[in-house]
Amino acid sequence: AGAFEELHPGCVITVQGGGSSVGVTSAGQGAADIGSVSRDISPGEFAEFPGLVVHTIARDGIAVVAAPGVPVDGLTIDQVRGIFSGSITNWSAVGGPDMPIVVVSREEGSGTRGAFEELMLGEGVQISSGAILQASNGAILTTVSGTPGAIGYLSFGYLDPSVKALSIDGVAPTPANAANGTYTAVRPLNLVTSGDPDGLARAWIDFIYSADGQAIVVEQGYLSVNG
Repeated sequence: AGAFEELHPGCVITVQGGGSSVGVTSAGQGAADIGSVSRDISPGEFAEFPGLVVHTIARDGIAVVAAPGVPVDGLTIDQVRGIFSGSITNWSAVGGPDMPIVVVSREEGSGTRGAFEELMLGEGVQISSGAILQASNGAILTTVSGTPGAIGYLSFGYLDPSVKALSIDGVAPTPANAANGTYTAVRPLNLVTSGDPDGLARAWIDFIYSADGQAIVVEQGYLSVNG
């Protein structure tokens, strides 16, 4: 939005958060011109808002991250499921020290949480009721980095040295591994509109798909949809 506004003085694009479900509802009900949705749109959402048009502007990996002091570099997918469901509660069970595991998760309605549950936990596995819930990727990053023994999950675009990104089944969570298919916890990043966009909304979405727009996607740590 900032890059587009620089190219088009006088245009104002307001970007707000709130979770993917809010993005769908805001666009579907006409409260916003465009909704941001970091997951697939559900059949129920299409049924409620049949005019929704989906624009996939990037792809994003989801990484499992631990506090920097945790001396574990990787987990199996079964260990991830056990930890986040609450059946594994101590790092000693997965090759670490005798230290309680503090689970940190996004709230219900989060696209990141929905994608994590689908791509990593699988059907029938629920996130522990004892998990600390946070309202944004940024809050997850802060909580995990500052809480001894903590574990959470983050969009690739939020990874930084304040947390340790863990390999899953021996595969590191990197854009290169996501692009070549070896790291499979990858989701779409979508914009949704009620019907085909026009005017400023159309121009902005077209800019995002342009070479300049997709360069920003890659610069921010995500995967381009232009190949």
